[in-house]
Amino acid sequence: MIRMLFILIIISMALFQAGTLLGLLPNKPFPLLGVPSAATLVGGLLFGFGMVLAGGCVVGTLYKIGAGSILSLTAFVGLLTGSTIYAEFHTHWAAFARATTLTPDVITLPQLLGITPAALILPIAVGGGIYLYKVRNKLHRVSQVEGYIQPWMAALILAVVGFVSYLLVGMPLGITTSYAKLGASVEALFNTEHVYSLTYFTATSLKYTPPFTDVVITGGAGPQLDAVAAIQYPLVLFIILGAALSAWLLKEFKLRYRMPVIQYLSVFAGGFIVGMAARMVPGCNIWHLWGGVPILSMQSLLYAIALIPGTWLGSIFLSRYIISR
Repeated sequence: MIRMLFILIIISMALFQAGTLLGLLPNKPFPLLGVPSAATLVGGLLFGFGMVLAGGCVVGTLYKIGAGSILSLTAFVGLLTGSTIYAEFHTHWAAFARATTLTPDVITLPQLLGITPAALILPIAVGGGIYLYKVRNKLHRVSQVEGYIQPWMAALILAVVGFVSYLLVGMPLGITTSYAKLGASVEALFNTEHVYSLTYFTATSLKYTPPFTDVVITGGAGPQLDAVAAIQYPLVLFIILGAALSAWLLKEFKLRYRMPVIQYLSVFAGGFIVGMAARMVPGCNIWHLWGGVPILSMQSLLYAIALIPGTWLGSIFLSRYIISR
C-alpha cells in the first residue's frame, strides 16, 4: 500500500504546483506550517508508535467509529485526553522546539536551497509519474469485497479533495486541533478557570486571509467557536457520518465491542499518545503527508522520517505485549 501513499503525494505535489503557477494558491507555504525542529522527530516517532497501538490515526479512528467500532471510540476518548493533557506542558515543549530549531525562518526545502519550488517539485513529480507508470500493473489489487474501491483510485480522489480544500480554504485538510478544542470544551465544563489559564488554549494559532475574501479569520485550540471550529468540526462529523452511511449501504454496520480488556487498554493508551504527539508535531498524517510533504515542507519531511521507525517500534510492542497475551 506504500505505492498508494506515493500516488497521493505525487499527484498532490503536481496539483499544488500547478495551482501555484496559475496563481490559484496564494498562501504558500500555507498557514500553520512551522520551521523544522528536532522536536518534530520526537513527536513523529511517538505518533507512529501510538498509531499502531490505537489501531489507526486520527482519521482512521473516526471512520471506524462510523462503522460501529467501540474500540475506535475508546481510542477517540484517548485522543481527546492526550490532546487536552498536552496543554499542561505546552510552554515547555514549545521552548524545546525553539531550542532545537534547525533552520529558523526557513519552512520548505526549496527555500533552504534558494531555488524556486517548481525547479525541485516538477522533476520529482515527473520522476514519480514515470515510476508509477512502470509499476502500473502492480497497482491493481484483487478483491471480492462488495463496494471495494481500488486504492490507486482512492489516492487520486483524495489528492483532488486535498487540492480543492487548498483552493477554497487556503490550506490542505487538517483535523487535529479540533481534538484539543473538544477536549478543552469538556474540561471547561468542570474547570473553566484552569482551561483559560493555559497558554495553549488562549493563544491564537491561526490568523490568515482565506481565498476569495479580504477578511482575516482567527482561531486557536481553546473551547471557543472560531475559524478552526468552522473548518475542522464539520470534517470530523462528516467523516463519521460518511463511514456510517457507507457501512449501512453495504449492510456492514455493526456495534463491535466484544474484545479483550487489554485491547481496550492498548487503544486508549495509543490514542492518548497520538493525541499528545499530534500537538507536539503539530499535525497528523493528513496535515503532513497529504499537505506538507507535497510542497516539501521540512517539518513534514522530518515527521515522515520519524513516523516509520515509530510504527516499527509500535508493531514490535503490540505483537509482544498485546497480541501475544
